[in-house]
Amino acid sequence: MPRSSPFQPVADAPSAMGEGLGLSQLAGVLRRSWRWIVIPTALVTIGAIAFVQVVSPRYTGEAKILLESRDTSFTRSAQERGEQVQPIDEQAVASQVQVVMSRDLAREAIRRLSLAGNAEFDPSVAGLGPLQRALMMIGLAKNPMERPPEERMLETYFDRLTVFPAGKSRILTVEFRSKDPHLAAQAANTIAELYIASLDAARTDTARYASTWLGGNIETLRTRVGEAEAKVEAYRARNGLIATGGAAGQPLGAQQLGELSTQLSQARTAKADLAGRAKLIKEMIKDGRAFEIPDVANNEIIRRTVEQRITLRNQLALESRTLLPAHPRIKELTAQISDLDAQIKATAERVVRTLENDARIAEARVESLSAAVDAQRDVVSKGNVSEVQLRALEREAKAQREQLESYLSRYREASARDAESATPADARVVSRAITPETPSFPKKLPIIVLAAVLGLLFSIGGVIGHHLLRDPDGSGRRRRTQEETDALPEGQPTVSGPFAFPEASLALARHAEAPAAEDPRPAASPAPFRAPVPPKPAAEYEAGRRRSPARGGQPADPYDLDQLIGRLRSGATPAMGAGRTVLIIETLAPRGEGAGLAVSLGGTLAARDSAVVVDLNGPACAEDAYGLTDLVAGEAAFLDVIQSIPGSRLHAIPRGFLDAAILAEEPQALAITLDALAQAYDWVVCRLGTPQTRLAREILAAAGPQMGSVVIASDREPEDVDLVDLYGLAEASGAGQILVAQDRAAGVRAPARPDFDDAEAMPLRLSAA
Repeated sequence: MPRSSPFQPVADAPSAMGEGLGLSQLAGVLRRSWRWIVIPTALVTIGAIAFVQVVSPRYTGEAKILLESRDTSFTRSAQERGEQVQPIDEQAVASQVQVVMSRDLAREAIRRLSLAGNAEFDPSVAGLGPLQRALMMIGLAKNPMERPPEERMLETYFDRLTVFPAGKSRILTVEFRSKDPHLAAQAANTIAELYIASLDAARTDTARYASTWLGGNIETLRTRVGEAEAKVEAYRARNGLIATGGAAGQPLGAQQLGELSTQLSQARTAKADLAGRAKLIKEMIKDGRAFEIPDVANNEIIRRTVEQRITLRNQLALESRTLLPAHPRIKELTAQISDLDAQIKATAERVVRTLENDARIAEARVESLSAAVDAQRDVVSKGNVSEVQLRALEREAKAQREQLESYLSRYREASARDAESATPADARVVSRAITPETPSFPKKLPIIVLAAVLGLLFSIGGVIGHHLLRDPDGSGRRRRTQEETDALPEGQPTVSGPFAFPEASLALARHAEAPAAEDPRPAASPAPFRAPVPPKPAAEYEAGRRRSPARGGQPADPYDLDQLIGRLRSGATPAMGAGRTVLIIETLAPRGEGAGLAVSLGGTLAARDSAVVVDLNGPACAEDAYGLTDLVAGEAAFLDVIQSIPGSRLHAIPRGFLDAAILAEEPQALAITLDALAQAYDWVVCRLGTPQTRLAREILAAAGPQMGSVVIASDREPEDVDLVDLYGLAEASGAGQILVAQDRAAGVRAPARPDFDDAEAMPLRLSAA
């Protein structure tokens, strides 16, 4: 009984393969499809080389413009001198880029450069093509000749012009491309000059417009100012609010009120002064000190009287030393002194009366002035109501006057800037374009390298895309159709892929339907594999072989499979839990209708145990089928490559669509695959045909270490050089045991080679005899 299901290792394959295309698989896919990568890349590279050699070169002229404020303190107004100049930001730089690419500037540049009639820019030089004429006839295109010459060349002009800011700086780079290097440099410089001239013209136009507008408004303002001032004076005169030159231009009533108030204050002061002086003199007269009164003392008569009094008092004092008070002389002097004192007192009293009179006069003046002030106050209070309206009229007139003065100042400044080049433009050329010596297009080496890289990338992408289209889910499996699933016999494993052994499957199917006594093998077929003997137990097979003579006197099978199976069972012991692996090297094509030793042996082994026949270097499968090479390359799973043959328990794995060289290039992957099959099957029979080729020998060296036995199917003599060489290769590959099998029709040859030391090492000769 089989040790395990033949599909046990396959159960884990979808999980490993369903994750998509891995790096190892990608490398294998690209390596196997190198022709589809190298050839398109080479063609693209050759095309790029031809392109850069054929295309007309173009030259680029480059000019640089610096955006900065060039106003000085002499060109700015008095108000602008106190303001800080605002820096030019990124939005302003981007706006100036659009200004350089404006259509008006483009038309002027086209006229300045005389591009009309230049075949590179003017489409009218080459004339209208037949396709364009046809489009014009059906109304899908307009006649370009109906537009002005500059308009026809704008599209080409803008295609050749590139303006961009240099990084985050305020420098504009102007590039112009042309087939003529001189024209490229001239165009870049001309565009830069026209741009700066447009800025100058814009500032001049602004100043001219300002001066014109201010001039027209100044005349209007002058008229309005005159009317406002006339209204002020008329209202002032009508309401008695006439102002004189004094008192800060106050109205006459207010000025009069102020003067009366001043006089009233003075009168009150004089009155108080006179009253005080009179009172003081009275007190001094009362105290007998009239002669100390300043007004009395300053009187000439009183001064002489005082002097006489002093003289008399001196005489009195002198006489009193010798005379008594009753003496007439003493009495006379005393009487004279008393008379003088009376005179002084009388004089002081007159001064008092004078001061009192002056005080009364001052009081009367105060009363009259108070009445005048009260009257004038009424007049002023009545005039204040009218003065409110007067002040409103004055404010209006003042505002009109200030506006007029402002307009006059700005008009003078605008008139000064109205002249040409009065104010510099906010830009200047910092680098003029020079005639380029090397073309800017095409850059031969970069274009060739870029084309080669793109061709390589697209080729790789095409190969990967083709692989993914063949394998959409990335699992490496081809989906089985429902018809293929329904066509399989009941109880057979459902594996996908067409049969790579059509003759063998057909023979086994016929054998299952034919009587046992009949020969189950089909007629001769040109296919490389002959129909295998139907699987039977060993005893039945031997009995049937003896009972059923073959057609033409040939035995039922060309090989003695019982003896071969016995030697294989007694050969190298497989690893624990693994099946036996056998490599069949077929050096000759099967005779007659035979299916070859590998298929015959696999069919016999499948009668008892689970067996699979693996083709290593047979014919390639169709493009939509998978086999061993696809499995080793990682593009297919076990379920995709294992095929069940109807009417038999034998399974088969064809070579695959990919080249068999991958088996020699990936020995580790091949070893893993064979080991997985050995874990699932009791017998793994590998077939290696046409061993004379170099590829077959490399596959033998890669698969030999995994083989428990190697069977060489050959009818040559033991001393044959090719046979000895093949035996040596099989022995050097590291296989467990090496056998040589001969078909029955070849007869018995020399039993042994003289080169082998003992019988155990002697190759086995299996024949019908």
